[in-house]
Amino acid sequence: MQKLPLGIQSFEVLRTRGYVYIDKTEIIHRLVTEGMYYFLARPRRFGKSLLVSTLRCLFEGRRELFQGLWIAEADRWDWQPQPVVVIDFNSIALDTPEHLQQGLLYQLAQRASEAQLQLVSPSYVSQFGELITGLSRQTGQPVVVLIDEYDKPLIEHLGKGAPGLAVARANRDILRGFFGVLKGADVANATSFVLLTGVSRFSRVSVFSALNNLRDISLSRQYAGLLGYTTAELRDYLAAHIEKLAAETEQTVATIRARLAQYYDGYRFSTNPLTVYNPFSVLSVLRDLEFKNYWFTTGTPTFLIKLLREQQYALPQLEGLQVDETVFSTFEIDHLRPEALLFQTGYLTIAGVEGEIYTLDYPNQEVKTSFTKAVLLASERLAAGVTSHVLRLSGYLQVGKLEAFFTAMTAIFASIPYDIETQRDEAYFHTIFYLVLSASGGAAQSSLLTSRGRIDLVVTFPDRVYIMEFKCNQSTETALRQIHAQGYAEPYQGSGKEIVLLGINFDTELRNVAAWDVEAM
Repeated sequence: MQKLPLGIQSFEVLRTRGYVYIDKTEIIHRLVTEGMYYFLARPRRFGKSLLVSTLRCLFEGRRELFQGLWIAEADRWDWQPQPVVVIDFNSIALDTPEHLQQGLLYQLAQRASEAQLQLVSPSYVSQFGELITGLSRQTGQPVVVLIDEYDKPLIEHLGKGAPGLAVARANRDILRGFFGVLKGADVANATSFVLLTGVSRFSRVSVFSALNNLRDISLSRQYAGLLGYTTAELRDYLAAHIEKLAAETEQTVATIRARLAQYYDGYRFSTNPLTVYNPFSVLSVLRDLEFKNYWFTTGTPTFLIKLLREQQYALPQLEGLQVDETVFSTFEIDHLRPEALLFQTGYLTIAGVEGEIYTLDYPNQEVKTSFTKAVLLASERLAAGVTSHVLRLSGYLQVGKLEAFFTAMTAIFASIPYDIETQRDEAYFHTIFYLVLSASGGAAQSSLLTSRGRIDLVVTFPDRVYIMEFKCNQSTETALRQIHAQGYAEPYQGSGKEIVLLGINFDTELRNVAAWDVEAM
């Protein structure tokens, strides 16, 4: 078997050292032949740097690296070498505006030295233009410009108070001037292809005011599968590794494929219904032969959680969140929208499209479980040892151990300190219930809309479904009557699953579950 390219961002290394390469060259060919100026946003660890490396090798005419790939067949590429300028913000110190400027000057000097050019302009802005026009004159070829993680000088400083915001603003001004070079007439005439990648889509006014000719393909139907792995690609390129995982865990290949989809698939970036798997998580589970929350642990979203708390965001509403298209393009340092941040960073994705309305949801089990756990632990100062109760909740429900489930849930609520300044109402208890169940790995859906109302919480398993209704300072009988009156169980009848109704009453004085009642259908 070929080696798994986990953490490998160099196309040359993948192709010369026996690593798997998921052939994206057909869609890359469309990209480079149908336009000139592009912008692409994708979450971290999704393969943006590998794309930049692949494009560099392609434009440099390194045909030997593409043997056996789609683009190397039938004279689909002429392999005429072109000069390529890569600006990689991953390798620049970004802690101060001065270091950002120095980093840009250093990278420009490196590119010039490689081409034996001497830059004489006084600033990083003018040197950028001088490098591009100089390379074009030297080679007689137009220049390709690839800029990786353009927004890192901005997002590195968000969530760090007023000092961080000041650095982000200063860096934004530096980037605006730097990228504006690409719009100048002399530079535009000397370039043939430009791509900027990043995580976030800052508005043109914010960063790209001088570079308004970029085609943003972040939400393009044509390029929905440019990064990430499709189901077909897993089948075609990783079948041997999936079989190995199945053998190691003593499960069928079909079961492993289903679990991979549940845990790591579900990212959707356009009206195109195509979804892709998180490549980092897929490669990690195939390497370690164990299902874990790999992608999430590489960068806990502390800033996002803080922002949600500051804005008192109703966390159960993140599932099935309905927004219009402006949420995808509105991103300003001074006016941060949680929905935009959650989508662009990969914690929410497109779950459905109806006209101009987009429904957002967690992409998969990995993100939902990890994110809700992080929110829960950051929001509520749970006592030591309570985490073990959280982890067991889903298991108790799955096997029908309701006494153990509510004993654990009562312990969790009891561990939350009384000094937390939060209104203890039905919405509060509902939120904690939802968070702890989701954090335990349960397939919990909150405020699920039916034709006759909204169910407070639904938790589904392969053989049973729980329908929960919450009340405060009332009775469990009232909760169960509402489930029957509103026909909440009707959508699940005929599913072949056992339907379990739970009426749950919270006592605001006790700050805990006061009573619960169960009814099986």
